[in-house]
Amino acid sequence: MGTQKLYAGAKLRETRTRLGLTQKAFAERLGVSLPYLNQMENNHRPVSSAVILALVQEFRFDVSELAVGDGERMVSDLREALADPIFKDGVPPVVDLRLIASNAPALARAFLTLHRAYLQSNERLASLDEALGQSDVRPGASPWDEVRDFFHYCDNYIDAVDRAAERFAGDRAADEAIQAALDANGIEIRDTEDEKLIRRFDPATRTLWLSSRAGAPTRRFQSLLQIALLTQDNLIEATLDLARFQSEAARAIAKIGLANYFAGASLMPYGRFLESARETRHDLERLAQRFGASLEQVAHRLSTLQRPGAKGVPFFFVRVDQAGTITKRHSATRLQFARYGGACPLWNVHRAFETPGQFLRQLAETPDGVRYFCLAREVSTGGGAFRAPIRRFAIALGCEVSHASEVVYSDGLDLMDASAFEPIGISCRICERRDCHQRSVPPLESQLSVNPDRREILPYEVAG
Repeated sequence: MGTQKLYAGAKLRETRTRLGLTQKAFAERLGVSLPYLNQMENNHRPVSSAVILALVQEFRFDVSELAVGDGERMVSDLREALADPIFKDGVPPVVDLRLIASNAPALARAFLTLHRAYLQSNERLASLDEALGQSDVRPGASPWDEVRDFFHYCDNYIDAVDRAAERFAGDRAADEAIQAALDANGIEIRDTEDEKLIRRFDPATRTLWLSSRAGAPTRRFQSLLQIALLTQDNLIEATLDLARFQSEAARAIAKIGLANYFAGASLMPYGRFLESARETRHDLERLAQRFGASLEQVAHRLSTLQRPGAKGVPFFFVRVDQAGTITKRHSATRLQFARYGGACPLWNVHRAFETPGQFLRQLAETPDGVRYFCLAREVSTGGGAFRAPIRRFAIALGCEVSHASEVVYSDGLDLMDASAFEPIGISCRICERRDCHQRSVPPLESQLSVNPDRREILPYEVAG
């Protein structure tokens, strides 16, 4: 089998623009002709090994950025959107979707936004009572989805905010850094018994109220979040300006998201955390104890270690509720999660609710032939009082099997045994597997055959 050609025109243009170079100057630095560079930037030619070497030598370019990035995420998102029945008569082949993702990413994002608006419009019309009761709601992109896509296409790594958090933390322990910031800003922490309240700040009295029932990791995180809102406003607002959100609601949600990002990056500063992650072989419990964080906070932070020139293991991270709905998702791997609906029922994250307090391991293979090591655990938290609600979630963290040996939880598994890998997908409606016993709905891109005189596990057969 030959080596797959690498087309990365958009990444080359982005790099050249960031460096402030003309095509002629960029071509000279790379040692290629101007027409050849032009062809590579427009994906008419693949990026050669000589050009990759020149990128590294001349500009210290992180070549891993060429392997997995916006393109594969966008292709996955486009495939799922195009699986909608409305497109059943004219779905473009995957090769065309890759060209669109590489050459016209803005157009692809506009298409995804339009399709999302179409879905939301249909959902509103499907419920007449809701539509009549919400006449002031206009169809359009959900602010929540818009913010989620912002982080999604930033690789869940915001460099300026991450580095600011690292400078804030310095070499101090989290509690020391928090107390110094509270003292510098004249803020007093007090406990609240309000069952619904986790954090509340009173600017008039400079009082930060935190739930007395919250655990230490949550209290640290919420303190850092409030510190971010008070001390990093200029940085956060500048980042929001660059993002150009379509609505004030999306901007407001993103502001909290960036403050959350600062809090997590302060609690687990990039350099120290990356070093500890490698030292412990990504042992979540040891990292949580070392940095005073929760397992969920540690798992999420591991998925953000994508700083150019100092990247960690590319992980995916996801959180699901008991109904299987994905409430948090991010992937620095080729595995992309369904934007609409739940996750594959064969994935071990769903079984984590059955074994609270235990890590579940799984070797899995997606329909594209990529193999993964997956780790799942239930992370439910009690309310701290008899009648207080319990929040039940499960988290999953995973990486491609080529990185599994760097993760302590893979010890003892036969990573070379092909039969040990369970077949999983993204979501049933776009999964290509024909014989899955857990399929909930037929794949929208395939023809079905129904035989009234024959019944197997599924009431239909998926045509090849």
